[in-house]
Amino acid sequence: MTAADMERVDVPLADVELQTACETTRKALAKTNSPSDRIAYANDLFLLTHPEACATDADYPEWPAQVAELIDRSENSRRTR
Repeated sequence: MTAADMERVDVPLADVELQTACETTRKALAKTNSPSDRIAYANDLFLLTHPEACATDADYPEWPAQVAELIDRSENSRRTR
């Protein structure tokens, strides 16, 4: 098999990771009897297959600074106890 042949059958890593995540989620969905778990797994599958529905850092540019501030407050609160 030549390198050109391999490139034609090679699958991008991101595609393999997505397929693996979806298959794992489908298996978990099939095995659970918990209604709340079924809802969560169904939502996971939707978000895995529709990434445009997910928020990104660009949607919340101030978020990292706010999280850092909350972490600092939490650590300071622990130190003063």
